[in-house]
Amino acid sequence: MKVNLQPALNDGNLDANQLNSQRQLGISISAIAENQDRHVPLNLCLILDHSGSMSGRSLETVKKAANRLVDRLNPGDRLSVVVFDHRAKVLVPNQSVEDPEKIKQQINRLAADGGTAIDEGLRLGIEELAKGKKDTVSQAFLLTDGENEHGDNNRCLKFAQLAASYNLTLNTLGFGDNWNQDVLEKIADAGLGTLSYIQKPEQAVEEFNRLFSRIQTVGLTNAYLLFSLMPNVRLAELKPVAQVSPDTIELPLQQEADGRFAVRLGDLMKDAERVILANIYLGQLPTGEQAIANVQVRYDDPAANKVGLVTPNIPVYAHVVKNYQADPNPQVQHSILALAKYRQTQLAETKLQQGDRSGAATMLQTAAKTALQMGDTGAATVLQTSATQLQSGGDLSESDRKKTRIVSKTVLQDTPPQ
Repeated sequence: MKVNLQPALNDGNLDANQLNSQRQLGISISAIAENQDRHVPLNLCLILDHSGSMSGRSLETVKKAANRLVDRLNPGDRLSVVVFDHRAKVLVPNQSVEDPEKIKQQINRLAADGGTAIDEGLRLGIEELAKGKKDTVSQAFLLTDGENEHGDNNRCLKFAQLAASYNLTLNTLGFGDNWNQDVLEKIADAGLGTLSYIQKPEQAVEEFNRLFSRIQTVGLTNAYLLFSLMPNVRLAELKPVAQVSPDTIELPLQQEADGRFAVRLGDLMKDAERVILANIYLGQLPTGEQAIANVQVRYDDPAANKVGLVTPNIPVYAHVVKNYQADPNPQVQHSILALAKYRQTQLAETKLQQGDRSGAATMLQTAAKTALQMGDTGAATVLQTSATQLQSGGDLSESDRKKTRIVSKTVLQDTPPQ
C-alpha cells in the first residue's frame, strides 16, 4: 500500500508586484492498492441506542441492519456490540467473528427500554474497540434517536477526542428527528468519521451498508499531513485548515517539535481522495519558480505491520510573474466551493438561532447557489427549499434542519449495490 499525495494551489501564478497575496492550497491524499497487499482485518464496534423511544419498528430495523453487517464480516474481522439506554453494557465483547449466528442471536434479544446516556455507550464502545485495534482498521458506528438526557455532552466530546488519540474512527448515525445534530456532528468530526441521518427506519440497513462499504476500502491508518511553510509564507489565523472531502470538517492544527504543522487525517481509503484545504498568505516574492511549502504524510500500514512510515517530501511551487494572469486550478476551485457551502450553511444556522430569519434565508440561498456552482444539485435543492420555507414565514422542521446540515457537509452518494 502506498500514498498518493498531490498538492496544488487554486492559482499557481503570483503577482511579483503585490506586497501580499492569498492562496488556497488543496492537497489530495489517498491510499493506492498494490497487487501484493493482503486483506486488513476490520475491527468494528456497534454502539446502539435501545432506549424506550426506539421501541417497535425502529429497533427491529436497527437489529436487522446490525445482523446484515455481521453477515458481511470476513473470518478474522473483529466485532463488539455495546448497547445503551440510561445505562450502558457490553452486549458482545470484542472478539474475532467465529460464530456469527451466536452474535446475531444476542443482537436479536435486544429490547427497548429506559432513557438515553450516549456518553456511557461511547465510553464502553471505545474500550471494546481499543482491545482489537492492533493491525486492524478500527471504526465505530454510534446510533441514537435521542438527546443525551442522562449523560453529559461535554463528556461525549472528550471521549471522541480520546478515541482519536487511540487512532479509532467514530461514525455517528442520527435516527429519526429528535437527536442532537450538534453533538453527533462534533463526535464524528473529532473522530474523523461521518455523520449520517436515518430519517425513516427502513433506511437503517442501507445506511449501515454504505458506511460498512466505505470502511472496507480503508488501506492505511493513523495518517497525518505534515507541512512546512517557507519564510514570508504563513497560515491564516482563523480556521486555516479544513477537510472538504469526503466530508467537510474544520480541522485542528498542531505544531511538531521540528516546527512543521501536523493535521490528523486518520484512515486513508484506497483510491478515494481525502482532500484538505489550507488558507495561506504570501508576502512579496522574487520572480520565477518559488518553493512556498513542503508537504508529506506520516502513516501506519496495518497490512505490512509497519508504523510511522513517511512519504517523500513534496515541494509546492508558485510561479511569480511581473505580468500577472490568473492560472486557476478547477479541482481546488471546487474544494473552495465545498467549504464555502458548509460555512454559509453554518452562518445561516447561527442567524436562525439569533432570530434573524431573513438573514438565515439569504445565507441559505447563497449556499444553494454555491452548491449549484459545484454541481451539487441535491444540496442546492435542499438548501433552497429551506430558504423558501423561511421566506414564506414558515419554520424549519427538525427533519429540514438535519437534511440541511447533512448536505452542507458532503455530496450525497448513492448506496453501492450489495
